[in-house]
Amino acid sequence: MSLFRTLCRKLLTSLQRSRSDPNLSTIRVINLILPAICWRTGLISAPERGEFKKMATRDTINKQEENNDKMSKPMKKALLVLNCIMLGIGNCGGPLVQRLYFVKGGKRIWISSFLLTAGWPFLIIPLICSFWYKRRNGSQETKLISLKPSVFFPCAILGVLTGLDDYLAAYGVSRLPVSTSALIIATQLAFTAGFAFLLVKQKFSAYTINAVVLLSIGAVILALHSSTDRPDHESNIKYYEGFFMTLGASALYGFILPSIELTFKKAKQPITYSLVMEMQIVMSFFATVFCTIGMLINHDFKAIPHEARNFELGEVTYYVILSANSLLWQFFFLGAIGVIFCASSLLSGVIIATLLPVTESLAVLFFHEKFQVEKGLSLALSLWGFVSYFYGEFKQVKKMKRGLEVGSVP
Repeated sequence: MSLFRTLCRKLLTSLQRSRSDPNLSTIRVINLILPAICWRTGLISAPERGEFKKMATRDTINKQEENNDKMSKPMKKALLVLNCIMLGIGNCGGPLVQRLYFVKGGKRIWISSFLLTAGWPFLIIPLICSFWYKRRNGSQETKLISLKPSVFFPCAILGVLTGLDDYLAAYGVSRLPVSTSALIIATQLAFTAGFAFLLVKQKFSAYTINAVVLLSIGAVILALHSSTDRPDHESNIKYYEGFFMTLGASALYGFILPSIELTFKKAKQPITYSLVMEMQIVMSFFATVFCTIGMLINHDFKAIPHEARNFELGEVTYYVILSANSLLWQFFFLGAIGVIFCASSLLSGVIIATLLPVTESLAVLFFHEKFQVEKGLSLALSLWGFVSYFYGEFKQVKKMKRGLEVGSVP
């Protein structure tokens, strides 16, 4: 009996140290069985039984909340498709409207960078709808804001980095044609792949490496033949500034995407799509604060009325363009983080790069931009890289299915 009591005592100590981990199903079972054993052997007194009962009740509630947070596969696929659509709308429409601002008389880079994340209040509406839906379906413990400090602070840091990325991207768009900046942004896939390997241990195939190399070569071709694409009113120095600013924005956002995925993995709470929207609100808020400081230093708020009066398309159209710009980029950011939630940061980067031909075509159509041989070669290399990546993913999925079928054979 003394040996049995010693074992129970050790088991009780171990339980109390590890009971904070809600992911261990074994602990849940022990949490329910151990009190009865301890009471039976006299290791605990009657007053302590209530404490164990509370532990068991808390554990049951946590288990129910986790089950409610789990998403079915069809729902997750539908959510992935929805986020891909939002990402596509933002990725194609955002740069065009942003460039329209500069082409028709806008000159404030900090205003343009501010608009990339200033539309974060739009996300409050779906967040409230999600909260009401959960409350109506019996989840009385649901909170409107569920972010914990372990997720909030990384999001705040990523938000500041996003603000810096917004400025770099806006500077590039102000100097470069949309078709050129889109091709440079395509190199983001290479940076995303590299940082995903370092931060989240993303595995690569020969096809993925081939895609990264092809995208990098396409960017080098653009850099070596920049003189054929430079707008008439831009100097070589301004053009190269825009080129390297855009390349820097591509590299920085290639770091941000895997960092978001790493935040998901390190979070000490269940990751739901409502939480994803909260994270996007926090990141956009701090990015907007960063850009607001830049606008205050540059006196951009005072310049808005004057710039609106002198805008080529009219004062009302000026404000419409600013509003549309902020809304489209929120589609982009929410779609990007949503794809990371449903799949991975690498897939988010691939989708952004895959939409390159659409952005290219729209830029040539609306802004009558030149499309030289160098751009065509860079575009062909980019498409080759995308096909290589998706073919590699297709073979990987097929291989996994074959392995599961072999494993299921008795």
